[in-house]
Amino acid sequence: MAGVCGSVAAAAAMVVVVMVSSLPGGVEAKTTIEPCTGSDSCSALLGYTLYADMKVSEVAALFGTDPAALLAANALDFGAPGAAHRILPMGLFVRVPTRCSCTDGVRKSVSVRYAARPADTLATVADGVFAGLAFADQIRNANAVASADPDAPLDPGQKLVVPLPCVCFNSSDNNLPAVYLSYVVQVGDTVPAIAASYETTVTDVMNVNAMGSPIAAPGDILAIPLPGTCSSQTLQTISQMSRMVYCIELTVLS
Repeated sequence: MAGVCGSVAAAAAMVVVVMVSSLPGGVEAKTTIEPCTGSDSCSALLGYTLYADMKVSEVAALFGTDPAALLAANALDFGAPGAAHRILPMGLFVRVPTRCSCTDGVRKSVSVRYAARPADTLATVADGVFAGLAFADQIRNANAVASADPDAPLDPGQKLVVPLPCVCFNSSDNNLPAVYLSYVVQVGDTVPAIAASYETTVTDVMNVNAMGSPIAAPGDILAIPLPGTCSSQTLQTISQMSRMVYCIELTVLS
Protein backbone atom coordinates (compact mmCIF):
# COMPACT_ATOMS: atom_id res chain seq x y z
CA MET A 1 0.00 0.00 0.00
CA ALA A 2 1.20 3.53 -0.74
CA GLY A 3 2.42 5.83 2.02
CA VAL A 4 0.05 7.11 4.66
CA CYS A 5 -1.90 10.26 3.90
CA GLY A 6 -1.71 13.70 5.41
CA SER A 7 -5.41 14.42 5.66
CA VAL A 8 -7.77 12.68 8.03
CA ALA A 9 -10.21 11.88 5.24
CA ALA A 10 -7.56 10.06 3.25
CA ALA A 11 -6.15 8.46 6.37
CA ALA A 12 -9.55 7.13 7.37
CA ALA A 13 -9.81 5.31 4.06
CA MET A 14 -6.73 3.32 5.04
CA VAL A 15 -8.08 2.27 8.42
CA VAL A 16 -9.13 -1.31 9.00
CA VAL A 17 -11.32 -1.95 12.03
CA VAL A 18 -10.86 -5.55 13.15
CA MET A 19 -12.89 -7.61 15.56
CA VAL A 20 -10.84 -9.30 18.25
CA SER A 21 -12.32 -11.96 20.54
CA SER A 22 -10.29 -11.24 23.62
CA LEU A 23 -12.59 -9.89 26.30
CA PRO A 24 -14.11 -11.99 29.10
CA GLY A 25 -17.13 -13.98 28.02
CA GLY A 26 -16.07 -14.07 24.38
CA VAL A 27 -17.13 -10.46 23.79
CA GLU A 28 -15.50 -8.96 20.71
CA ALA A 29 -13.63 -5.66 20.91
CA LYS A 30 -12.77 -3.37 18.01
CA THR A 31 -9.48 -1.65 17.51
CA THR A 32 -8.26 0.74 14.82
CA ILE A 33 -5.46 -0.65 12.65
CA GLU A 34 -3.33 1.35 10.20
CA PRO A 35 -1.87 -0.70 7.32
CA CYS A 36 1.71 0.22 6.46
CA THR A 37 4.79 -0.71 4.47
CA GLY A 38 8.47 -0.07 5.09
CA SER A 39 10.33 0.26 8.36
CA ASP A 40 9.51 3.80 9.46
CA SER A 41 8.06 4.59 12.88
CA CYS A 42 6.50 7.52 14.72
CA SER A 43 5.92 8.80 18.23
CA ALA A 44 2.61 7.73 19.77
CA LEU A 45 0.86 7.50 23.13
CA LEU A 46 -0.83 4.62 24.95
CA GLY A 47 -3.64 5.42 27.36
CA TYR A 48 -3.05 3.19 30.38
CA THR A 49 -5.02 2.72 33.61
CA LEU A 50 -2.85 1.42 36.46
CA TYR A 51 -3.94 -2.00 37.75
CA ALA A 52 -2.13 -1.42 41.08
CA ASP A 53 -0.19 1.25 42.94
CA MET A 54 3.04 1.58 40.95
CA LYS A 55 6.15 3.73 40.94
CA VAL A 56 6.78 5.89 37.90
CA SER A 57 9.85 3.77 37.19
CA GLU A 58 7.75 0.58 37.34
CA VAL A 59 5.22 1.88 34.81
CA ALA A 60 8.08 3.00 32.56
CA ALA A 61 9.76 -0.41 32.86
CA LEU A 62 6.50 -2.22 32.09
CA PHE A 63 6.25 -0.39 28.77
CA GLY A 64 9.96 -0.16 28.02
CA THR A 65 10.00 3.62 28.01
CA ASP A 66 11.98 6.30 29.81
CA PRO A 67 10.71 7.56 33.21
CA ALA A 68 11.45 11.17 32.27
CA ALA A 69 9.42 10.81 29.07
CA LEU A 70 6.54 9.27 31.03
CA LEU A 71 6.59 12.11 33.56
CA ALA A 72 6.71 14.78 30.87
CA ALA A 73 3.89 13.18 28.88
CA ASN A 74 1.71 13.53 31.98
CA ALA A 75 2.78 17.06 32.95
CA LEU A 76 4.70 15.82 35.99
CA ASP A 77 7.97 17.42 37.06
CA PHE A 78 10.69 15.02 35.96
CA GLY A 79 13.36 17.28 37.48
CA ALA A 80 12.11 16.87 41.05
CA PRO A 81 14.28 14.73 43.35
CA GLY A 82 13.08 11.14 43.42
CA ALA A 83 10.53 11.75 40.67
CA ALA A 84 11.07 8.31 39.14
CA HIS A 85 10.17 6.72 42.48
CA ARG A 86 6.94 8.67 42.89
CA ILE A 87 4.06 6.29 43.62
CA LEU A 88 1.08 6.52 41.28
CA PRO A 89 -2.25 5.21 42.64
CA MET A 90 -4.19 2.26 41.26
CA GLY A 91 -6.80 3.38 38.74
CA LEU A 92 -4.84 6.45 37.62
CA PHE A 93 -4.95 7.07 33.86
CA VAL A 94 -1.59 7.95 32.32
CA ARG A 95 -0.26 8.57 28.84
CA VAL A 96 2.65 6.31 28.00
CA PRO A 97 5.07 7.36 25.21
CA THR A 98 5.95 4.66 22.71
CA ARG A 99 7.36 4.14 19.24
CA CYS A 100 4.77 3.03 16.71
CA SER A 101 6.45 0.71 14.22
CA CYS A 102 5.43 -0.98 10.98
CA THR A 103 5.39 -4.70 11.75
CA ASP A 104 3.76 -7.45 9.68
CA GLY A 105 2.08 -4.83 7.51
CA VAL A 106 0.33 -2.90 10.29
CA ARG A 107 1.22 -0.24 12.83
CA LYS A 108 1.86 -1.50 16.35
CA SER A 109 4.14 -0.99 19.31
CA VAL A 110 6.38 -4.03 19.73
CA SER A 111 8.87 -2.73 22.29
CA VAL A 112 7.18 -4.27 25.35
CA ARG A 113 8.65 -7.41 26.90
CA TYR A 114 6.87 -9.01 29.85
CA ALA A 115 8.03 -11.82 32.16
CA ALA A 116 5.10 -13.96 33.31
CA ARG A 117 4.52 -14.20 37.04
CA PRO A 118 2.99 -17.10 38.99
CA ALA A 119 -0.75 -17.46 38.20
CA ASP A 120 -0.47 -15.27 35.08
CA THR A 121 -2.53 -16.25 32.05
CA LEU A 122 -2.81 -14.61 28.65
CA ALA A 123 -6.16 -13.17 29.75
CA THR A 124 -4.85 -11.69 33.00
CA VAL A 125 -1.82 -10.22 31.25
CA ALA A 126 -3.95 -8.65 28.51
CA ASP A 127 -6.93 -7.49 30.55
CA GLY A 128 -5.31 -6.99 33.94
CA VAL A 129 -1.65 -6.02 33.68
CA PHE A 130 -2.07 -4.08 30.43
CA ALA A 131 -5.62 -2.91 31.23
CA GLY A 132 -7.16 -3.93 27.91
CA LEU A 133 -4.49 -2.38 25.69
CA ALA A 134 -3.32 -5.88 24.80
CA PHE A 135 -5.34 -8.80 23.43
CA ALA A 136 -4.86 -12.38 24.58
CA ASP A 137 -4.94 -13.89 21.10
CA GLN A 138 -2.46 -11.34 19.75
CA ILE A 139 -0.03 -12.09 22.58
CA ARG A 140 -0.47 -15.80 21.87
CA ASN A 141 0.22 -15.35 18.16
CA ALA A 142 3.22 -13.09 18.75
CA ASN A 143 4.82 -15.66 21.03
CA ALA A 144 3.65 -18.93 19.43
CA VAL A 145 1.99 -19.99 22.69
CA ALA A 146 0.68 -23.51 22.13
CA SER A 147 -2.47 -23.36 24.25
CA ALA A 148 -5.48 -21.65 22.70
CA ASP A 149 -7.04 -21.26 26.15
CA PRO A 150 -6.53 -17.65 27.33
CA ASP A 151 -7.04 -18.82 30.92
CA ALA A 152 -4.32 -21.50 30.81
CA PRO A 153 -1.49 -20.68 33.24
CA LEU A 154 1.76 -19.40 31.78
CA ASP A 155 5.14 -20.65 32.93
CA PRO A 156 6.55 -18.28 35.58
CA GLY A 157 9.38 -16.29 34.05
CA GLN A 158 8.20 -16.95 30.49
CA LYS A 159 9.21 -13.99 28.34
CA LEU A 160 6.45 -12.51 26.20
CA VAL A 161 6.38 -9.91 23.46
CA VAL A 162 3.26 -7.83 24.06
CA PRO A 163 2.06 -6.07 20.88
CA LEU A 164 0.10 -2.90 21.58
CA PRO A 165 -2.10 -0.86 19.22
CA CYS A 166 -0.97 2.47 17.82
CA VAL A 167 -1.26 4.55 14.65
CA CYS A 168 0.80 7.24 12.91
CA PHE A 169 -1.32 8.57 10.03
CA ASN A 170 1.68 10.60 8.92
CA SER A 171 1.66 12.33 12.35
CA SER A 172 -1.08 14.65 11.11
CA ASP A 173 -4.80 15.25 11.51
CA ASN A 174 -6.75 17.51 9.16
CA ASN A 175 -3.40 18.60 7.70
CA LEU A 176 -2.15 19.73 11.12
CA PRO A 177 0.62 18.07 13.17
CA ALA A 178 -0.75 15.46 15.56
CA VAL A 179 0.24 12.57 17.79
CA TYR A 180 -2.23 9.73 18.34
CA LEU A 181 -3.36 8.29 21.66
CA SER A 182 -4.62 4.69 21.85
CA TYR A 183 -7.60 4.90 24.22
CA VAL A 184 -9.43 1.92 25.74
CA VAL A 185 -13.14 2.69 26.00
CA GLN A 186 -14.41 2.31 29.58
CA VAL A 187 -17.85 1.48 30.96
CA GLY A 188 -19.90 4.69 30.86
CA ASP A 189 -17.80 6.32 28.13
CA THR A 190 -19.47 7.91 25.13
CA VAL A 191 -17.79 9.08 21.95
CA PRO A 192 -18.95 12.70 22.49
CA ALA A 193 -17.52 12.66 26.03
CA ILE A 194 -14.23 11.15 24.85
CA ALA A 195 -13.94 13.73 22.07
CA ALA A 196 -14.67 16.59 24.48
CA SER A 197 -12.07 15.30 26.94
CA TYR A 198 -9.37 15.57 24.29
CA GLU A 199 -10.65 18.79 22.72
CA THR A 200 -11.50 17.23 19.39
CA THR A 201 -14.77 16.64 17.59
CA VAL A 202 -17.00 13.59 17.33
CA THR A 203 -16.68 13.80 13.55
CA ASP A 204 -12.89 13.73 13.77
CA VAL A 205 -12.89 10.71 16.09
CA MET A 206 -15.34 8.93 13.79
CA ASN A 207 -13.28 9.70 10.68
CA VAL A 208 -9.98 8.62 12.23
CA ASN A 209 -11.49 5.35 13.42
CA ALA A 210 -13.68 4.71 10.34
CA MET A 211 -16.80 4.57 12.51
CA GLY A 212 -20.22 4.36 10.91
CA SER A 213 -21.89 5.78 14.02
CA PRO A 214 -20.70 7.54 17.19
CA ILE A 215 -21.01 4.39 19.28
CA ALA A 216 -18.17 2.55 20.98
CA ALA A 217 -18.37 -0.37 23.40
CA PRO A 218 -16.28 -0.93 26.54
CA GLY A 219 -13.02 -2.59 25.52
CA ASP A 220 -12.90 -0.99 22.08
CA ILE A 221 -9.65 0.86 21.39
CA LEU A 222 -9.92 4.22 19.65
CA ALA A 223 -7.18 6.32 18.07
CA ILE A 224 -7.53 9.86 19.42
CA PRO A 225 -5.69 12.71 17.64
CA LEU A 226 -3.92 15.20 19.91
CA PRO A 227 -2.46 18.48 18.64
CA GLY A 228 1.27 18.48 18.06
CA THR A 229 3.99 20.70 16.61
CA CYS A 230 7.07 18.55 17.19
CA SER A 231 9.14 16.86 14.55
CA SER A 232 8.76 13.17 13.82
CA GLN A 233 11.62 12.43 16.21
CA THR A 234 9.93 14.06 19.19
CA LEU A 235 6.76 13.63 21.13
CA GLN A 236 4.39 16.42 22.02
CA THR A 237 1.42 16.04 24.27
CA ILE A 238 -0.94 18.51 25.85
CA SER A 239 -1.83 18.04 29.49
CA GLN A 240 -5.58 18.14 30.02
CA MET A 241 -5.10 19.65 33.44
CA SER A 242 -2.57 22.40 32.74
CA ARG A 243 -2.86 22.86 28.96
CA MET A 244 0.94 23.05 28.98
CA VAL A 245 2.76 21.76 25.95
CA TYR A 246 5.66 19.36 26.29
CA CYS A 247 8.01 18.59 23.43
CA ILE A 248 10.44 15.89 24.50
CA GLU A 249 12.81 13.42 22.97
CA LEU A 250 11.18 10.01 23.07
CA THR A 251 13.43 7.21 24.28
CA VAL A 252 12.25 3.62 24.06
CA LEU A 253 14.39 1.16 25.94
CA SER A 254 15.18 -2.27 24.58
